Amino acid sequence: MFWLSKFIHRFRRFRRRTLLLLAALGPGIITMVADNDAGGISTYAVTGSKYGFNLLWVFFILIPMAYCVQEMTVRLGAVTKRGHAEAIFDAFGPFWGWFSIFDLFVINWLTLVTEYIGMTEAMSIFGVPRWLTYLAVTAVLIGVVMSGRYWTFEKITLFFCLFNLVYIPAALWAMKTGNVAGGWGKVFQGFYRPEFPGGLTTDLLFIVMANIGTTITPWQIFFQQSAVVDKGLDVRDIKLGKIDTFAGSLLTGLVAIFIIIATGAAFFHHHPPVTVEDAKQTANALAPLLPAGKGQWARALFAVGLFDAGFLGALCISLATSWAVGEVFGWAHTLNRSVRDAPWFYGVYFVTLATAGAVVLIPRAPLITITMFVQVVAVTLLPAALVFLILLLNDKPLMGRHVSTRWQNVANWSITIFVVIMSTLFGLAVLFPGILRMGR
Repeated sequence: MFWLSKFIHRFRRFRRRTLLLLAALGPGIITMVADNDAGGISTYAVTGSKYGFNLLWVFFILIPMAYCVQEMTVRLGAVTKRGHAEAIFDAFGPFWGWFSIFDLFVINWLTLVTEYIGMTEAMSIFGVPRWLTYLAVTAVLIGVVMSGRYWTFEKITLFFCLFNLVYIPAALWAMKTGNVAGGWGKVFQGFYRPEFPGGLTTDLLFIVMANIGTTITPWQIFFQQSAVVDKGLDVRDIKLGKIDTFAGSLLTGLVAIFIIIATGAAFFHHHPPVTVEDAKQTANALAPLLPAGKGQWARALFAVGLFDAGFLGALCISLATSWAVGEVFGWAHTLNRSVRDAPWFYGVYFVTLATAGAVVLIPRAPLITITMFVQVVAVTLLPAALVFLILLLNDKPLMGRHVSTRWQNVANWSITIFVVIMSTLFGLAVLFPGILRMGR
């Protein structure tokens, strides 16, 4: 009977650890999956259509980068019990605090506009007018956060995260029905032996930088740290929070890979090749390229995925803004309070959604220009956000034994320098398209 007693003890310990892990899951997965927002879906679709599977190797870099950055927010939030905006104010003073919050508000609002663009474009595929999508989506987004409980919000949001997986069957159908010479072997070759006959061109560099830019964003840093605090995680939960963040990083990378596989198989390996410029065009272009029935299903899945990406992005970005503004002004800033108890928190959330979404209803609004402008503005905030984050994690009196180790600093500073260089090049390429002339 000794072996039975030992088995029962191990089973109970495994069950207890599993329940603790499931309880801690949420902030990391939500943050990383929401990072595959409407703009990200379009970026991956364009990547696959232009370069096929030849940029899949980039995710060997992007997934660890995303994990390293977001892991810092878990430690900082669990130790300090403060959101990122409040932590910056306390550590660096009002000037840098207001600088960070102003930049965050501007870039979050502009990015929120692009999420509404993605959602309205996705629903237009099904014949739904823009104004109806705007009203319905805004109402649902408000309803999701008005439950008065963080746990309710998290469960609902995790449910919507599941729709991000629709790109997996879309990729499988595209590979099965496409004309990819070499099949899945050609896909795997993109991870270890990419082919670029034209060499390092401006377009190639632009696409690589765009993929990097969609992986690490300022709002993610603010959102996940505030979510860790609002959920009530403490130093005992840091290890579980890291697992949550790693799972989210892996999941978001996996979805991005399948989007590139789908568009690479359907467009790049089509004869003649087809180039798309955004996710809506991708969805519409899939139908005639695939066999009857499957083409329409792939089109519908891409549209659903685009809408879900915009929805999750809008939900998280607007909450990141409300949390940060509430921290700075000392208002009640938690989903565990009702609208009556935290009116300013929910007020900022509502106004941000209503005003950003209304932009897509403006006749002949320069939506493409707005999207490009958002990418450039983000360049000004991301390096500063990363530097603040690293400096806070190296504050021994603040972090105690959870201060960054030498190897964590090496990794994080390397990422920051790399992002600064690539973001600067990306911004220059957007503002001055002719400045990077390489083998074109």
